Amino acid sequence: MIHNMSSINNSELKLELQKKIDLKTKPLGALGLLEDLALKIGCIQDTLNPKISNPTIVVFAGDHGIATKGEVNPFPQEVTAQMVYNFVNGGAAINIFSNTNNLNLKIVDAGVNHTFPETLGIINAKIDFGTKNYQEEPAMTLKQCEKAFNRSGNIIAKLKSEGTNTIGFGEMGISNTSSAALLMAYFTETPITECVGAGTGLNNEEISKKRQILSEVYKKYNPQNAIEALSIFGGFEIAMLCGAILKASELKMIIVIDGFIVTAAVLAAQAIDKNVLDYCVFAHNSNEKGHVKMLDFLNAKPLLSLGLRLGEGTGAALAIPLLIASVNFLNDMASFDDAGVSGETKDPLV
Repeated sequence: MIHNMSSINNSELKLELQKKIDLKTKPLGALGLLEDLALKIGCIQDTLNPKISNPTIVVFAGDHGIATKGEVNPFPQEVTAQMVYNFVNGGAAINIFSNTNNLNLKIVDAGVNHTFPETLGIINAKIDFGTKNYQEEPAMTLKQCEKAFNRSGNIIAKLKSEGTNTIGFGEMGISNTSSAALLMAYFTETPITECVGAGTGLNNEEISKKRQILSEVYKKYNPQNAIEALSIFGGFEIAMLCGAILKASELKMIIVIDGFIVTAAVLAAQAIDKNVLDYCVFAHNSNEKGHVKMLDFLNAKPLLSLGLRLGEGTGAALAIPLLIASVNFLNDMASFDDAGVSGETKDPLV
């Protein structure tokens, strides 16, 4: 699993893009983060005229061994499979937001503890029927982690070959906030107790218990690198997310990152290859405790702050229209010259 990705470093193009942005009929910098976004997308696509084509949300679903005990999760493990059926039936928030914004939606079985009928159109990339309980042993073997990387990489390569250049990631997996908290502690060196939040709705007493359990798990292991950390603490869906992020950046796709769980996968991916961050757009600032610290660690500026803590890729689906708006203003908005407005790069409103 060697990734040699080059960073984006075309300073001439960057200057040209910035000039194009500055000459639009608006005060300098007046479109804020949308200007940063237009610049970033232009650099990713190596063009002054970037475009968003066939935007797709991919949701990876997997079960976690620790969930079988019910000590860190208010919902039973079966809910993962039930929610996958809800995705397939079009009833979840991610379905509604994908439909609202004309996004393709793909659901991947990374390792749910259930056998889905083949007729449902779920992408079957199942590694196993859920991970092991990391209270007792590593969640997965190194070989399983590598398999997860390869399978998700293949899914992304296929989407790219079908014309998708913009991809948003989501996840579903009861107890996956526990995995994400453990990974956050490892990659950001933040005390585990500060990484643990309410997940799908624990009360204060339950959060305290979750902290205690995860502190014991964290002390039990000493991973030496990102792959080992993913194998010990991760879920199959998080390992697949990490592999998918690495592959999408290798293919120079625009990657839209959702909330706490997907950002945990980014932490692992950038530890393997820091250049992945050149391709990542952070959709939103989640309400799950720890997410803001993750974003700060990555120097990420999220586009939205809506108090979401749902996962599923919902934040990514809501943010993609902003990417479309940013490339549209870059391509279609008049420049001062076009519009016959005097002022050039000066603020024409002053």
